[in-house]
Amino acid sequence: MVAMVFLIWRANIPPSHRDPQIEYPNHITLKFTYWGSIEEKNVIEQTLAEFSRAYPWISIEPIHFPNSDYNTKMMAMSASNEEPDLAYMTTELGEAFSRENKFLNLFDFMAKDDELNKDDFLDYIWYKSAEDYAWGVSTAAECFGLFYRKDLLKQADVDPPSPKAEQAWSWGQLVDAAKKLTLDSQGRNAYDPAFDKNHIVRYGIMFETWSDPLNNFIFSNGGDWVSSNRKQFALQSPEAAEAIQHLADLINVHHVAPSPYESKSLPSMSMSLQAGLAAMVVDGQWINLDLGKAGVDFDIGVLPKLKNSVTVGLSGATVIFRSSEHPEEAWLLYKWLSDPSKSLSLYSDGLWMPVLKEWYTDPVLVDAWVNSNPAAHPPGFRDAMMKQLLENGRPSVGYYLQNQLEIFPEVTEGLLPVWQGEKKASDALQEIAKKVSVLYSQK
Repeated sequence: MVAMVFLIWRANIPPSHRDPQIEYPNHITLKFTYWGSIEEKNVIEQTLAEFSRAYPWISIEPIHFPNSDYNTKMMAMSASNEEPDLAYMTTELGEAFSRENKFLNLFDFMAKDDELNKDDFLDYIWYKSAEDYAWGVSTAAECFGLFYRKDLLKQADVDPPSPKAEQAWSWGQLVDAAKKLTLDSQGRNAYDPAFDKNHIVRYGIMFETWSDPLNNFIFSNGGDWVSSNRKQFALQSPEAAEAIQHLADLINVHHVAPSPYESKSLPSMSMSLQAGLAAMVVDGQWINLDLGKAGVDFDIGVLPKLKNSVTVGLSGATVIFRSSEHPEEAWLLYKWLSDPSKSLSLYSDGLWMPVLKEWYTDPVLVDAWVNSNPAAHPPGFRDAMMKQLLENGRPSVGYYLQNQLEIFPEVTEGLLPVWQGEKKASDALQEIAKKVSVLYSQK
């Protein structure tokens, strides 16, 4: 405890070199693994350097892995007993590692911390193996919205989607707008009898088919991946099937969205919006970074609703490994990384949203990350993302689904025929449930 008090005291000293008059603790090195773009990597490394200047006896060994093979690298490190002290963690690998008791309980650190407690955080962000055991906490807050090119909607005489939940588009309004915005190579929209669905040059809308983009609409329609008591797999419910079928119909019936196969020949969603290959995209707030820096004339509305207006709250986790020899110092590093003032550009440039409540409610703090960069936070951002997350956010299934490493691939593969128009969602989900129910029931 004395060492912890000293470390907290040192946090208030301005960054400096070692003072020869001060007796520092023994020098240690923390190993920290993370993912992210080159720009994110640069900001994180600057933040880590600032941390080491504030705590001269703590060096950080940053290990950056690409998103695409992060899980593979982390499993290899764990298998060879080279686990880091602090790490980003995907929800599926984190859930698997938590069952092996690889992480320390973050609530224990909260209980003895004089500067930070559980109530400071947004409610949904804890990854828990038990009510009193948090194996991880969201690295950032993230959610989804309906991004759109203002100029393209104006050209098609389409009123933009509202950023307010009470004025969210119905599904019919979404389809109507997307049909007006979709164009073939001859400039005909999807309402034109001569529209050529085989030569589309601009889609009205794009969405991805991994779990959380789908969950925005599954949750909106009253569905979920598990039963209300969380004891059974429930993605085969009529509510979930109807939501997924609506999305599939955008591809195969209305011809206003690309299939996953067609999307492979298109750039990323943010680039497709930027290039005018799509007029609207369902995506997370992280694309504010790319759109803002590219100077795209965009804004954000709340997602269209089926029954209720919702957005999925999500994020990868940050964890402290049980194998760490320096858990208290790892907690200091976590606190530093969770403070937006220590890496403000990650927030002001649009990539992240804060996990601390006061950054949504204190006008001075909101100005620091939202109003300081209007290019990355257009007018709709406050209502469509900040307010929507706080008032109508639903936690991602990553916070509570068991056996995600096994279940996610089964669902993704099982839904491919639905996106290709070869199978109804209800039939595909029944087949998926036969396989996945066994996995989910395993404890």
